Amino acid sequence: MGFGVFFVRPIGLVAGVKRMIVVMKPEAKDKDLQHVVDKIEALGLKTMVAYGTNRRVVCCLGDKRGVDMDTLATAPGVEAVVPVLAPYKIASREIKPDRTVIPIDGHSIGGTRVGVIAGPCTVESREQILETAHFVKEHGAVALRGGAFKPRTSPYSFQGLREKGLEYLALAREATGLSVVTEVMSPEQAPLVAGYADVLQIGTRNMQNFALLEAVGATDKPVLLKRGMSASINEFLLAAEYILSNGNQQVILCERGIRTFEDHTRFTLSLSAVPALKQLTHLPVVVDPSHSTGKQDLVLPMARAAIAAGADGLLVEVHPNPEEAILDGAQSITFPQYAEMMRQVKAIAQAIGRDI
Repeated sequence: MGFGVFFVRPIGLVAGVKRMIVVMKPEAKDKDLQHVVDKIEALGLKTMVAYGTNRRVVCCLGDKRGVDMDTLATAPGVEAVVPVLAPYKIASREIKPDRTVIPIDGHSIGGTRVGVIAGPCTVESREQILETAHFVKEHGAVALRGGAFKPRTSPYSFQGLREKGLEYLALAREATGLSVVTEVMSPEQAPLVAGYADVLQIGTRNMQNFALLEAVGATDKPVLLKRGMSASINEFLLAAEYILSNGNQQVILCERGIRTFEDHTRFTLSLSAVPALKQLTHLPVVVDPSHSTGKQDLVLPMARAAIAAGADGLLVEVHPNPEEAILDGAQSITFPQYAEMMRQVKAIAQAIGRDI
C-alpha cells in the first residue's frame, strides 16, 4: 500500500487488546474518512489516521470485545478491515511497509546511504570534542556523538560535564556543521538537552523508562533508542512505540548488544537482530560496535559485519587518545583506526548497493 505515515491522533498503549486498521479506498472522500473515525470512536475505541500516497488508513486501538468491527467494512469508502498481529502497531511494517528515512541536517538515516555517527564516549574538554569533530567530519561522519550526562553504575564515577558538555557539543556543531547526538537521562532533562542536541539518545538503562520515552516523544527531535541490555526484540519495539504513540515519528533503533553468559566481550552483539528488525519494522536500525564488544580491536570487524547485515548506520566511539580517555578508552578507536574503518565499510556498503 505504501503508506507515508503522519499520525494526527497520538494515543497511549493498552495491553491485552486487539488491534486493527481500516484501509480506505484511494477514491474515498474526506467525509467518508471522518465517518469511519466517528463510528470507531463511538464504539469507545481510539483512532489515528495514517496518510499515504494512495490511501489513508485509520488505526484502531482499544478493547473491542463485544464490538462488531466487521460492520465497518460496509461503510462508504472502506476497502478493508485488517487485523494487526504485532503487539506494537505504529512501529510495525503492517502499518507502514515503506522504510522510514529520518533527515538530520542535510543527511539522513534509513535511506540508501549508510550514516556513521562518531565521537567520544563523553565530552571531556572543549579541545577534545572539537578535535574529534573535525576529524570524523573530514572522514565521512554525518553526526557527532558525545555524552554530556553519563549514567554510571557507581555514584562516585565521573558523571559528565553536564550543561558545559552540551555547550561544547554546540560549539563543535557550529565549527563543523555536524549534527549532535547526546543522551538524555530523565524527563525533566529533556527540554534542556533538546535545546542543544539534534538527536536525543535514550541509553540502554532507560529503554523502559516510560516517562522518559513519553517526554522525548513529545519533542520534535529525532530519537536514537538503544536496545536494553536484557530486552527482547518485542520489548525493544514496544519501547519505540511509546515514543511514536506520543507523536514523534522520528525514531532510530540502535542494536548495542545484549547480556548473555559470554564474558569474552562486554556484551553479545546480536547482529541477527538487524535483519530481524528490518522485517518487523519500518524504522531505521543502526549498530553500536563499541559498547557491544567493549574492545578496541573488535570494533572494526563488527562494524564491517553490521553493514553487511544491512544496518542503516553505525554509532562508533572515537577518541584522540583512548589511552587517556576518562571513560571507555578500551572500546574507543583512534583516529587512524576510524579512517581505516570508514574505508573498509564504504567498500562493503558499495558491494551491497549502498554508500557512505
